[in-house]
Amino acid sequence: MRLPDAEWRNWPGMDTLLAALDAGDGKVRYVGGAVRDSLLGIDVQDVDCATVFPPNEVMRRIEAAGIKAVPTGIKHGTITAVLPEKHVIEVTTLRRDVSTDGRHATVEYSEDWEEDAARRDFTINALSADPLSGEIFDYFGGETDLDARRVRFIGLPAERIAEDHLRILRFFRFHARFGEGLPNPAGLAAAEKHANSLMALSRERIADEVLKTLALPNPADTVALMIEHGIFAPILPEIVSANALARLIGREERFDQPSDPVRRLAALLPPEPDTARAVATRLKLSRAQRTRLATATARIPGDTAEPRALAYRHGMEGAIDRLLLCPTNDIVTGNGLAHLIANPPPRFPLKGGELIAMGMETGPEVAAKLREIEEAWIAEDFPNEARVKQIAAALLE
Repeated sequence: MRLPDAEWRNWPGMDTLLAALDAGDGKVRYVGGAVRDSLLGIDVQDVDCATVFPPNEVMRRIEAAGIKAVPTGIKHGTITAVLPEKHVIEVTTLRRDVSTDGRHATVEYSEDWEEDAARRDFTINALSADPLSGEIFDYFGGETDLDARRVRFIGLPAERIAEDHLRILRFFRFHARFGEGLPNPAGLAAAEKHANSLMALSRERIADEVLKTLALPNPADTVALMIEHGIFAPILPEIVSANALARLIGREERFDQPSDPVRRLAALLPPEPDTARAVATRLKLSRAQRTRLATATARIPGDTAEPRALAYRHGMEGAIDRLLLCPTNDIVTGNGLAHLIANPPPRFPLKGGELIAMGMETGPEVAAKLREIEEAWIAEDFPNEARVKQIAAALLE
């Protein structure tokens, strides 16, 4: 098997970069996801290379070739090469692990390609390719696993997990993306046995991995497996069922709505905004994500009855989240969603100055009266400006 002549291999400046790193003498290879995804016929956006040259030499060679070099991870051996059309290539020196603690690794630079490949998590991620000939180098059976759509740890799963506990979550994410059928039994057993080790990870890393999994086209079956095998229990015990997630994914497809990982996380949580806020805080989500998660988990069957009012109060995004998550049947949900998209709520057409012009005295009472008029306007399903003024006149009497 050889690497296909994919578009990314012909990015402007790629030949110059490869020449600078002595590709003709086998000093640099494509590695990781770009190789895996190209073999699967998947579009590639991120390209990684590995080289025998130490980081400072990589910097010197790239800059001498007229390519911008950024020391993004130089202490870990990684230099970012910025090609002419803003394509970026991560170039990392071959490494070996000296020690690991489940979160971080101490490494030494190496010139051994197989030793570097052995540091990776799964066989399908350990493939490398000669950038000129396209020859594939496979030290651990990754090509066979790729053909079988099987995600398998390199060597003993427990050892790989001990090196980096996040690999438990990555095992399930990669299975959801690339796997078919049930996960590799040895990997699944090790993930279940060592699930408590996830508690040692930073919450940011956990959140990033969980949201990446939920962003995949259809991770519901994999998430159900994670629940069944106790993977979430140490870090997200609130997640006890994937039924609402499966329903949501079906609705996103049926109603032509883009998938969203925060909305999908809301589907996995109970309909309790306080719980959602606690989870969002624990995962250190952004303020906007926290608000959205709390809004989405406040879902009730009545949301479909007043979708425009829902959107006015929570924004279109919040309303669409609530409607898609609403515990009603698909027909009711679909009707509410269609009505909202065709008739988004308008802006409130009245301002405080207009109330003063109608005879109301200036003061804090203006804002309170404006809110009262606004609520009456919402209750009448957003009538036109003339009707708003009629409502205002009546409430000012």
